[in-house]
Amino acid sequence: MNTGVTLTAAQARRIALAAQGFAEPRPAEPTRRHFNRTVERLGVVQIDSVNVVTRTHYLPKFSRLGAYARETLETEAWGRKPSLFEYWGHEASLMPVATQPLLRWRMARAEHGDGAWTGLNRFRRERGDYIDNILAEIEKRGPVTGGDFAAGPRGQPGWWSWSEGKRALEWLFWAGLITTKTRRGFERVYDLTERTLPRAVIDTPTPSEADAQRDLVRISARAMGVATQADLRDYFRLGVDDARARVAELVEAGELTPVTVKGWDKPAYLWPGAKIPRRIHARALLSPFDNLIWFRERTERIFGVRIRLEIYTPADKRQHGYYVLPFLEGEAITARVDLKSDRKAGALLVQAAWREPEATGETAAALAAELKQMAGWLGLERVQVVGKGDLAGDLAQAL
Repeated sequence: MNTGVTLTAAQARRIALAAQGFAEPRPAEPTRRHFNRTVERLGVVQIDSVNVVTRTHYLPKFSRLGAYARETLETEAWGRKPSLFEYWGHEASLMPVATQPLLRWRMARAEHGDGAWTGLNRFRRERGDYIDNILAEIEKRGPVTGGDFAAGPRGQPGWWSWSEGKRALEWLFWAGLITTKTRRGFERVYDLTERTLPRAVIDTPTPSEADAQRDLVRISARAMGVATQADLRDYFRLGVDDARARVAELVEAGELTPVTVKGWDKPAYLWPGAKIPRRIHARALLSPFDNLIWFRERTERIFGVRIRLEIYTPADKRQHGYYVLPFLEGEAITARVDLKSDRKAGALLVQAAWREPEATGETAAALAAELKQMAGWLGLERVQVVGKGDLAGDLAQAL
């Protein structure tokens, strides 16, 4: 694809950072309005159960806003009048409730056995009557948890040893017939979607697959600023053919601008409203599931660093640690730290600290300041370096 617009790699990086909210200074006192604006900008926030630091869905807002009230997320996601809902967006995700109609095509595909989760498809074919009975029970009983239907044989290890009841609930969730009403701890409490989401959302007409997917690509393009087709596909996990068709349609309509980015080996697309700041002065610890870095191919292309999740790697084979957060300093990823919240001791433990090629003489001090702010936000009293890494010594001194 030949284009008349060429961006440097540095410009593309700044566009991406600005689109994700890192070009703006953090508010002195983050409010609910700041929180909602950030979620709207991102479009989707991944959920994950790992709680070694804090669960990942809390972290992207901290990275962009600083020490916001964590209760804000809980109110917006699981309160009496939620503005967010849970579904499979980019993996398990929180999204603005207005996005729900844009994902009904995915729910419909799941209900008709066309989804990608073959295990649940098979379970639906084999135990359809059982699933229907559980749905009828929820209609009659009201909110339920997996524990309410815990009887029955367990699945294979890849199913997280779910009971048949839990599998039935997850199929109903995938098909959009039930959703998360609230959470107790981290356990989902399910209810009928029509009883949980705002009536205005329920009554919104269902768009066609093509219209909904175009809107999802628009959200993705706005959230990334400049992106390849693979980047745009990954943001909401669209199919390859669907993404190719929708991107082509948006280019034809003039809503995406084809561009060439120096150093990128694939064509790219620029969101017309994207900003290109002259300079970005960000400072943020990034969850390994943060929107900015969750697609590893894009992360390596933009920042020149290779990031891999090592949670499932045997301890003796991990290169950087168990739960590693990259550190964004200015416009570069300059370090990464393996963190753990020791809640009993009141300490945020740095189990490893590593430099990246773009680290500067200020990196240790900047990282120390960010770690202190994170510790305070988490209700921990101090930061303690207890592990290895070529930045550990300087970081301990800076702290």
